[in-house]
Amino acid sequence: MCLRARGVGAWGVPDRVLRLRPMDATAKIRRILKEHGRLSRDAETLPLDADLYEAGMTSHASVNVMLALEGEFDLEFPDHMLKRSVFDSIGSISAAIGQLQAAA
Repeated sequence: MCLRARGVGAWGVPDRVLRLRPMDATAKIRRILKEHGRLSRDAETLPLDADLYEAGMTSHASVNVMLALEGEFDLEFPDHMLKRSVFDSIGSISAAIGQLQAAA
């Protein structure tokens, strides 16, 4: 069965969760990456699935990004989300934020 038919959108996040997030969430994530990610490429032009670590983000910078995201979106990443795969692309960060907002 197609994920779309089951109401599941991009990155496995249910459509209803994606509708709960403001449309500017990706812009906020890009701004935070620009300010804290220490990327060698412009965060504004990166595709949603681009590998942020390949774009220059270090593990230390990813911690700074995580803290800035927590402050911006008023949430806390639980221990099970503190792994590289959650912070490896704009899309994966957006999906994680959507899941946390839906659970709140």
